[in-house]
Amino acid sequence: MLFRKIKEFFIEQLIFFSGIASIVFVLLIFFFLLKEGLGLFKTVGLWDFLSGQFWYPISDPPKFGILPLILGSLVVTLGAIVIAVPLGIAAAFYIAEVASPRVRDVLKSLIEILSAIPSVVLGFIGMMTLVPFIKWIFDLPTGLTALAGSLLLAFMALPTIISISEDSINAVPREYKEGAIALGATHWQTLYRVTIFGALPGIIAASMLGVGRVIGETMAVMMLTGNAAVIPQSLLEPVRTLTATIAAEMGETVKGSEHFYALFVIGIVLFVISFAINVTADVFLHKNRK
Repeated sequence: MLFRKIKEFFIEQLIFFSGIASIVFVLLIFFFLLKEGLGLFKTVGLWDFLSGQFWYPISDPPKFGILPLILGSLVVTLGAIVIAVPLGIAAAFYIAEVASPRVRDVLKSLIEILSAIPSVVLGFIGMMTLVPFIKWIFDLPTGLTALAGSLLLAFMALPTIISISEDSINAVPREYKEGAIALGATHWQTLYRVTIFGALPGIIAASMLGVGRVIGETMAVMMLTGNAAVIPQSLLEPVRTLTATIAAEMGETVKGSEHFYALFVIGIVLFVISFAINVTADVFLHKNRK
């Protein structure tokens, strides 16, 4: 009995320190980015950096305006959300409420396989198939557009949205469904009038985590969106995202230069956006558990 209590005590302390360590690591990452990025604001104002319309880091004089990068990320992300969220929620309802147990097991296995495919592989497949198709169907000079990035990112976000939404649907108390059917509702009426409202916090959290998956993606968008640092006018134009800018330019910068500091500030912007998305998703998941 004493040995068991000692073992439980050490396990509890290990879990506690693991949680504290994860918080410390996140704070250390943030302060590291902050330390490296603040040097930029000795010569460039914060508002000029965020609202500037030109990203010409190697021109003379250099121009560090990340508004085209922010808008590029926003356009690609919104396009992916519009595609992935409805499809993901519909697929989650089909798996949880409509499919037979055998079909459900097969689909869940396929979704897990999809989530394990490396993004660079998906990006390569997108370049070989999706980009030429978009160029042909819209008669464009190039298929490397925001639409190509949105379509591929929607595909990459689907496993996250489907898995978490399905768990939320299954977590809806059975009594809600049985009560609705007892009152005369059909199965489909129960789904869209009872189940979806019971699972709504979890579905919103799934969508937010899918957004976090999309906005943090690097390789796929760098390969498919054309990498043009211009303010986008539509989904059928090349764009450049925040993540692609860091990946493409970090290896070419001189350490300690304004360009070097600017890339770290972009990292801070991404960190803040991702943190906000994940906190929002966690709030909805907590509400769903309650």
